[in-house]
Order: sequence, then C-alpha cells, then structure tokens
Amino acid sequence: MPGDIGDRDVAQRVVHEAVERFGRVDSLINNAGVFIGKPFVDYSADDLQKVLHVNIAGFFHMTQIALRQMLEQGRGHVVQITTTLVDQANSAIPSGLAALTKGGLDAATRGLAIEYAGRGIRVNAVAPGIIKTPMHAPETHEFLDRMHPVGRMGEVGDIVDAVLYLERATFVTGEVIHVDGGQHAGH
Repeated sequence: MPGDIGDRDVAQRVVHEAVERFGRVDSLINNAGVFIGKPFVDYSADDLQKVLHVNIAGFFHMTQIALRQMLEQGRGHVVQITTTLVDQANSAIPSGLAALTKGGLDAATRGLAIEYAGRGIRVNAVAPGIIKTPMHAPETHEFLDRMHPVGRMGEVGDIVDAVLYLERATFVTGEVIHVDGGQHAGH
C-alpha cells in the first residue's frame, strides 16, 4: 500500500486492509528505515526530522495499531529491522542518527516483548550488517565486502531467513538476531 510510513493514517489503512483481506494480522515486520551517514556535527535539523519520521514515527504508528489488532486476536509477532551499528559502531561509517533511532527500536523490542509476552504477542528484531541492495552501488561492493569478518556483504535472503526463523521460533521473544557476517563481534 503506497504512503508515508510516518503518517498515522497510512498505518491505520495498512492494518485495516490486512484485516479486510486476511481477517487478521499475525505478523508485522517493521522494515522501513532511513540511513543518513555523515559526521554527527554535520547533521541538519531536517536530517533529524526525516530519520525520526521514518525510523521512529513509522515504527510507533504501525506497531501500536497492529498490536491492538493482535491483542484482539490473542496472538501475534512483531519484528523490527534495526542495524548492527547499534551494538558495534564503526569509525568508517558515521551513523549517529541510525544509532539513536535504531537503538531506540532495539530497546523497545525488549520492552514490548516483556509487556506483551503474557498476552500471546512476541516481539523480536533483526540487526543486519551491510546488505546487498540497490542502496549500495556495485562499485562499492568490494569495499563493503571487506567490512564483514566473513568477507562478503549480506544478501536480502539472509535477512528473510532470520525473520522466518523468528516466525517459527515461538519460544523466542525479546531477542535481537545479528545477521551481519560477524560485524557485531568485532573487527
């Protein structure tokens, strides 16, 4: 469904459409995100607003509205896509706003997991490293491969596999799975 993920009306339409089409909302994957990499002192107020709008407001609206539906159903699963940079900063990748916002999602994951565990709702997160997407020009891939201890960038399928694992792992909640080729462990 097209729309601005930071707009509450869009979140309401998404959940309403899901219920109309499928009768329920079993899983919510908060995948929308904005990354602006620059030194912290170079961020503008507009940069801050843009990142907060997508990374935080989008998460807040979608999760709050989906959780209400999941509570009515008596079960559900929410997964955030964060970043490994939350746990392993890298001087080659200035990422203050990503750490601020995605770090908030990391903390909210555990808080919501505990808040809703007794009501049949699980909350987890996946923290990717650098994933091979159109966001990264092919000429940067060799450099980006070397940023991971395993020697390669991740593939979209690596993230999908982690989310699918979390979908099947019904005894897992409050967990952040790092899918980052070992980046979070160090360099």
